[in-house]
Amino acid sequence: MQLLTKTLLKRFAEVGRQEDIIDPVVVAKFFNPTGAGTWYATEYDPESKMFFGFVSIFGDWNDEWGYFSLAELEGYRGRFGLGIERDLYFGEKRISEVAPHAKN
Repeated sequence: MQLLTKTLLKRFAEVGRQEDIIDPVVVAKFFNPTGAGTWYATEYDPESKMFFGFVSIFGDWNDEWGYFSLAELEGYRGRFGLGIERDLYFGEKRISEVAPHAKN
């Protein structure tokens, strides 16, 4: 499965930077199907191939806002050789709806 589609690239470009928005829109959600880890992407820079968003590994105090790369997501292999997946059924939501403990 492709993590980043042309449709998503277009949507990230439309949404643009959200650093001044208190409750930013999550454009894409990525997850580890065999373990911990969810990445809520609010921005994407096609030149650097870097996302910005909220990363939740265990749903605790270690969760944080930050940058993560497309290569990092694509290169990960967990149990049974499975990689990170994009939630195909995720519709755009505000971060407060999916990770209420995320404070921008």
